[in-house]
Amino acid sequence: MFPESSKSLTICRLRAQQKNRLTFVPWATSATPVWPRFFYHEEMTTWWKSTALTLEMIKWEHSIFALPFALTGAVLAAEGWPPLRVLGWIVVCMVAARSAAMAFNRLVDARLDAANPRTAMRALPAGRLSTAFVAGFVVVSAGVFLLSAGMLNRLCLELSPVALVVVLAYSYMKRVTRWSHLVLGLALGIAPSAAWIAVRGSLDWRISVLTGAVLLWVGGFDVLYACQDFEHDRKAGLNSVPQAFGLEGAFWIARVMHVGMLLLLGWLVVLFGMGRTAVAGVALVAILLCYEHSIVSPKDMRRMNAAFFTLNGIISVLLFGFVAADVLLRQ
Repeated sequence: MFPESSKSLTICRLRAQQKNRLTFVPWATSATPVWPRFFYHEEMTTWWKSTALTLEMIKWEHSIFALPFALTGAVLAAEGWPPLRVLGWIVVCMVAARSAAMAFNRLVDARLDAANPRTAMRALPAGRLSTAFVAGFVVVSAGVFLLSAGMLNRLCLELSPVALVVVLAYSYMKRVTRWSHLVLGLALGIAPSAAWIAVRGSLDWRISVLTGAVLLWVGGFDVLYACQDFEHDRKAGLNSVPQAFGLEGAFWIARVMHVGMLLLLGWLVVLFGMGRTAVAGVALVAILLCYEHSIVSPKDMRRMNAAFFTLNGIISVLLFGFVAADVLLRQ
């Protein structure tokens, strides 16, 4: 029925599947080298899928929230562009730390997420990922973070366990305090201070003003985001600003936090002697924050995702762009 050569090829493919447990691909003949076939092995295919699911679960692309603030701290510390080697390790540190923190948060909150209609379809509560795999992902991400910190300088390495404790501790804060939003803010807010240390090997108190601004910015939008879980948090006995003060009170607290952020950004401009370009950047941030608060309300949270993800991503990138431009123009 088949030519002899076709029979041989078919037999090779079947043996590849049965004996070596390979995923069928047209070019996987017996003459194919072992190393490319390795990536089509059943275990490896499962590993890649699980890794992709984990990255999707932790919204890996949202590293953009904190990364521009870290880069802002680095540019201010270097009074220009830091060396590419330093910038590269700062980026690796940021992405690894956030990945460890987010995966750990999903791991700790898996049971709570399963009981919440908004989060029940996440990969862990839905059973598409195993707790063992996610735990391994956390360990590897934390290891990459510690290694990257060591590649920067000694002080970064010494302080890296402290930073890791801060970013991981947030996952338990809703069980302890209504102000967990500020702990999340601190977890992201230490980024510019850490980047300053990465560049200079020491800490200047002035950069802590940017840390405070990021803390209030993140705390404010996390308060807004938590309003979506108002009923669930009450039933589950979890602490949050909306749960403690109601939706109306939570919105006002978020507004106060964001006003505080703008005041700190203004102080930052003065402390570093920045010019009109940086001032324009802060003004744009103020406009975007006003718009963010105008599209959501206690009675209408349909556009919360647009306020939370899109606008906040734009805010962080814009601020970095204008501050970096101001610093470079003054060189």
